[in-house]
Amino acid sequence: MTYSESSTGAYILVLGDKNSPRRLPIVIGNAEAQAIAVGIERQPNSRPLTHDLLLKFANTFRVSILEVVINRFRDGVFYAMLVCQQGDDIVMVDARPSDAIALAVRLGCEIYAYETVMDEAGIIMNDLDESDDLTTSGEEEYINKVQDEPNLDLLTLGELEDLLQEAIDNEDYQKAAEIRDEIRGRS
Repeated sequence: MTYSESSTGAYILVLGDKNSPRRLPIVIGNAEAQAIAVGIERQPNSRPLTHDLLLKFANTFRVSILEVVINRFRDGVFYAMLVCQQGDDIVMVDARPSDAIALAVRLGCEIYAYETVMDEAGIIMNDLDESDDLTTSGEEEYINKVQDEPNLDLLTLGELEDLLQEAIDNEDYQKAAEIRDEIRGRS
């Protein structure tokens, strides 16, 4: 995690792919960064913080959080799911990635990202050690990539259809599927 040089009061959480130099930088706020840092450092608190309370609640009702999955990146926003188990039932619970990661670091559970998310928002970086920061150029590359994404919610149906055809022509089938889903969602 590093302080964002380009966004005041923001931090960049950099998740790494174990099998490649790909990194997934996620911009988070100060409170979210603090919640994750407290979990990583295992700092004791006199009163339970929100994430600690949620884990105690889950344990009380015998719900296990098995893993975190960052499953979507849309219009510059990441989405995540908590994969939970209660008895024989597996349930996916929608969560903000920062909250899901704050829980994962407390539990020591795995954090995964869909390949489509890594393809859309991931960047290639050399391995970082504890003394390294996310380079400004890497941060700018990520922010520019996010800003270049069109906000599908704001486009008209005609604009979506044009964008769909463009994605198909460019053989960007992942983007085409996303646009198709947006069009279907409006029907």
